Formats: sequence, C-alpha cells, structure tokens
Amino acid sequence: MMTDSTRSDLTAPSRMPGGPLPRFDTPLVPRNSISGRALVAVVSIMTFLASLTTGAVILVSGAASEWQSDVAREVTIQVIPAPGRDIDATVDKAAAVARAFPGIGDVRAYSKEESIKLLEPWLGSGLSLDELPVPRLIVVKISPGAAPDIPQVRRMLAEQVPGATLDDHRGWIDRMRAMAGTAVAAGVGILILMVAATVLSVTFATRGAMATNKTVIEVLHFVGANNGFIAGHFQRHFLMLGLQGGGIGGGAAIVLFALAGLISRWFTGTAGGDQAAALFGSFSIGIAGYVAVLGQVVLIAAVTAMTSRQTVNRTLEAID
Repeated sequence: MMTDSTRSDLTAPSRMPGGPLPRFDTPLVPRNSISGRALVAVVSIMTFLASLTTGAVILVSGAASEWQSDVAREVTIQVIPAPGRDIDATVDKAAAVARAFPGIGDVRAYSKEESIKLLEPWLGSGLSLDELPVPRLIVVKISPGAAPDIPQVRRMLAEQVPGATLDDHRGWIDRMRAMAGTAVAAGVGILILMVAATVLSVTFATRGAMATNKTVIEVLHFVGANNGFIAGHFQRHFLMLGLQGGGIGGGAAIVLFALAGLISRWFTGTAGGDQAAALFGSFSIGIAGYVAVLGQVVLIAAVTAMTSRQTVNRTLEAID
C-alpha cells in the first residue's frame, strides 16, 4: 500500500525531469504472491533438471574419455589356428615381433585355456571347444608417452607371422567418441529447452504481475516515471525469485551428486559397484561439475531477471 506522500506524488502534475523518483513503503511487485511462489517452484524444478543433465553429461564424457584412453593404449594380436600350423610357436613368434618393436611395453600371450575362458560369457561354460579353431590372443600394451607406428607393426606381422592379425580397436574408439558426442549434444539440447521453458514461465509471471498492478504502473508511467525505473522494480523482484528457485534446485542437485559419490565409494569392491564404476566412473562430477551447477544457478537467475525486464519494457512501449 502506498503512503500519503506517494499518493500526492501520483496525483500531482508531471514531475520535472531529474526530480525525485516515487518512493514505496511496500514493493511495487508483491514478494509473496501465489504467482511468485509458483515461479520459484518452476525455476527450482528447471534448475534441478538442468543440473542433473549437466552432471550426467560430465559423468558420461569422463567415462568415455577413460574408456578411449584405456583402449587406445592397448592393441590385440589374434592368431588363427590352421591345419599344419604350430599354433604355440606362431604365438611365441608374434609376441616376439611385437615385443621388439619400439614403443611397445608389456606383451602377454593368452594360453588356449584362457582364450576359451574369454568365450564363456557368450557360449557358456562346460562346452568342449577342442575341435574348434579358437583364436589365440596376444594383448600388447603401449608404453606411456610412446606412439608406435601401428601400421608398421601390422605389416611386420603379416610378413613374418602368417595367420597373425592386429586389431587397434579403432572401431571401438570411434563408437565411444560418437557416443560421448551424442550425449553432450543431447545435454545441450535439453538445457536449451529448459532455458526456453524458464523464459516462457517468467514472461507469463511478469505479465500477471503487471496486470495485478496495472493501475499503479499506468499512473507512474503517465506522471513521468521512465520505463527503466518501473522495469528495474520488476527486474530486482524476479532476480531474487530466480536466485531463490535456482538455489533450491541447484542445491538439491549438488546434494544428490554428493550422496551418489558417497554411495559409490561404499559399494567399491562389490560386483555391482565395480560394474557401475566401469560404466560411469566414480559417480563424482568433481569441482568442475559443482562449479558448472553453480554457474547454472546464476544463469537461470540472470535469465529470469532479463526476461522480466524485457517483458515490462515491451508492455510499457505498447502503452506509449
């Protein structure tokens, strides 16, 4: 409610440029209106979902990077059995060729039993594979910091060890890179949709607040209050709503990620925990992830404030 001095300002002739701005004992935009509380809830939900999306993208990207790094530091030599071929001698020769190449670190040849055991997840256990030409595998790890000429290794094996082929897992790396890129693109798309939904929500809330205070706004406008003065009240009001809603949603997301990281550490060493860690890492988004969530809180608050200001300015320009 306005004071007597404010009423006298509103009923007086147009104030001179540079004169004192109208003063309010109560804010031009009510702080605890139903629409304001609803907007806080909407902004909280949007910020929470946006933070979850950002965290998920960080987890998937980090896990994909670890997978790519592990796969890129390892190549596999496969030796195919053939009639009249001494498979054990061929495996030993292929391992020797790889071990002698510069930049190659550890070389481990799998025995026939170990190679058969690798097939159990697909074929099951208890099967007799003695009559089948089960390939023998040699795992070759690249020395840290080294970049051996893999095509040259492949050519040497083809020349010196018939039946040996080298796989550098390039297909797996390309697929993992594509998966990480898709996850990032999807996350960015979801964030754009959430920002757009927030803009629409703030626009409707601002128009509702202006409709509620239409008489006061028109009087202020006609007695000489410029658009920036009126828009500033709305901007500050919705900035606080945006910070409040963003803080609630972002804080909830931070607590959720912290709990997820703590729970993953509790289950470290178990079968389920190891599988989850292999897929998503440690479930920790790190300092960069938490900073990104806080940045989203500030971004949502800024979008809320600027959207309300633009809406007020457009509405007042229509009155002119």
